[in-house]
Amino acid sequence: MFVTYAVVTIFAALLYASAAVVYLIGHEFPKAQMDIKRLPRSWVPVFGVLLAAGALGLVGGFALPMLGLLATYSLVLYFLGALLAHLRVGSRKLGNWALFFLTSVAALAVNLLYHWT
Repeated sequence: MFVTYAVVTIFAALLYASAAVVYLIGHEFPKAQMDIKRLPRSWVPVFGVLLAAGALGLVGGFALPMLGLLATYSLVLYFLGALLAHLRVGSRKLGNWALFFLTSVAALAVNLLYHWT
């Protein structure tokens, strides 16, 4: 079970860390997404920091299991909020969202199975 937990957690951490970098370097993609969802562009760095914190929390969960659990719950909530932002403006382009959300759910599931059962 540890191998599954480690693989899913590391994949998720790398996915969210790469997204955080895209948000924090000022790339045009997150800015365009903010415009589509009618959210202020000033929130882009905040979302980048939240994604980075989630990625670090996932990795920190190897040493402190409760930190990993809190990070996975937080990422699931983050992406549920992203879904609401999509739906609020009628966006049906949910492919990227689904990948990120399902990865956070998988990380939560393996975290619960490995540490808390």
